[in-house]
Amino acid sequence: MRLTLHIWRQRNRNDRGRFVKYEINDVSPDMSFLEMLDVLNQRLIEHGEEPVAFEHDCREGICGCCGMVINGVANGPEKGTTVCQLHLRHFRDGDVIYIEPWRSRAFPAIKDLVVDRSALDRIMQAGGFISVRAGSAPEANTVLIPKETAELAMDAAGCIGCGACVASCPNGAAALFVAAKISHLGLLPQGQPERHRRARAMVRQMDREGFGACSNHRECEAVCPKRISIRFIALANRDFLKESLAPSEATSGKAKNAKK
Repeated sequence: MRLTLHIWRQRNRNDRGRFVKYEINDVSPDMSFLEMLDVLNQRLIEHGEEPVAFEHDCREGICGCCGMVINGVANGPEKGTTVCQLHLRHFRDGDVIYIEPWRSRAFPAIKDLVVDRSALDRIMQAGGFISVRAGSAPEANTVLIPKETAELAMDAAGCIGCGACVASCPNGAAALFVAAKISHLGLLPQGQPERHRRARAMVRQMDREGFGACSNHRECEAVCPKRISIRFIALANRDFLKESLAPSEATSGKAKNAKK
């Protein structure tokens, strides 16, 4: 296959960056997209040029590190697929491909196709931990969970935090990621004690990180490699609203003192 690549090159956070054109003439349609970039980088190194920086880890569609925008679509043209699992057979010989990093104020560029996604980690940290004393691993059947609830929690747990939802959202919202994490922990019995407090803490951290607001464009759902449903955004909004409307501990304490 012969492909023309226009790849975003940016030396550091302060560089304005630009697209650079590369021709690659003999790649196999059985190669993954990242393997094609590996071939390009090897040739750049052989010619004494700086290789293209891009992030990757597992290359099995699990970690979410490899996200990038391909021809204007987060993770490329194939639905439900990470870039490392996207193969060149989904393109045509002679295609022109534009490759660029996630575009979001909350994801500052580091170099070329690599962005800083640590904002997602800080949102998770804001959610805290499960405080239930579980002891040793219990027999699975001792905690009765309705099948529908268990499956819904597993669907939410499928989120790999790749950031495609943010990159595709016109508002730069992280609502789908945050909602999946809130629901993953909040649907099961072990997550109930901190359920609503966790929702409030994570949403507030999301706002502090500079992500935009969700306005239901559903672009996030369309590009999510794990096909996370926007149904979880509604569930998370419900938990956040319940916590926001609940009387605070300080207010409750004053009310009790007033009654005395």
